[in-house]
This record gives sequence, structure tokens and C-alpha cells, in this order.
Amino acid sequence: MDNEMIKSPRVVCLLVVLLIGPVAILYAQNSTTEELDVYWTEVTRTVQEGDFEGYKALYHEDAVLVSTLSGDSRPIASAFEGWEQGFTDSRNGVLDADVEFRFSQRLNDETTAHETGIFDYSAQQAGGELNHQYIHFRALLVKKGGWLMLMEYQKSPGTLEEWEALK
Repeated sequence: MDNEMIKSPRVVCLLVVLLIGPVAILYAQNSTTEELDVYWTEVTRTVQEGDFEGYKALYHEDAVLVSTLSGDSRPIASAFEGWEQGFTDSRNGVLDADVEFRFSQRLNDETTAHETGIFDYSAQQAGGELNHQYIHFRALLVKKGGWLMLMEYQKSPGTLEEWEALK
């Protein structure tokens, strides 16, 4: 490349895009991943505290639950009906519930995300045994003011070994 070519505005712009573009994309993805980490932390908080209204607010109003475990696909509003009592029991101290998430793949941009991994839902009735359920899941989210889940896909049961492998 000769000096005249390097001084060309087009070449300079191209070099800037080629050199800075990947860094900017990586920064945007890292920033988005951090925002999504905050989202999943809020999911955990609402489960631990039995904050049912807060939990529901993390889903898009038209969200869908797909569950291979129960063999169905349905509006999240229908799933909420079945989950509400667990939140009430947690809030009232009858149930100690928790959820953690680990990811095997995180694809996102500034307004959309597809998260794949395993969640560990644990629950213990007052005086009872602690039970863990490891579930392979996928989540599709959109950013509409804040992050909202559009689809929760509970794919299959997982194992403690699979969970540990995602550390």
C-alpha cells in the first residue's frame, strides 16, 4: 500500500471499521451480557422472596412456556396460575425456594437474547427435605425498556454432573 492510498479517506474509514468494529461489537455483547446477568439475578430474587408480581413482570405479556417435561406449549399466564401458590408459600415462609442459572450458550445483541443452559430449582417445605430439579432450558428475551422473556423452553431434566460441568 503506498502513502497516497493510506491517506485516502475511504481507506482510513475502512481501516477504522476493520480495527475498531470487532472491539465495539464485543463491548456491546459484554454490556448486554451484564444486563442479562442482572435480569437472571432478579429472577432469582423474586423466587427466593416469593415476589410473584415481580416475577410476572419479568415476562412479556404474550410469553409462551414450552415444556417437553409436561408435553405442552401454553401462554405463560396459564403457567403462572400453577406457580402462584409456590410463590405465596415462599413469601409466607412455608416453602424455601431458590433458583440458579448456568449457561452453555449466550447469543445476544442490544435488544434480543437467546440463552441456553441449566437451571437448578430447589425447594424445601418447612421441616422437609431439600429437593433439587436440574432442568435444561432455553430462553428467548427482548429488551422493551427492560429485558422480558418471550419464551421459556424447559427442554429436559438435567443432572448434578451436567450442572457442575457448566461452572
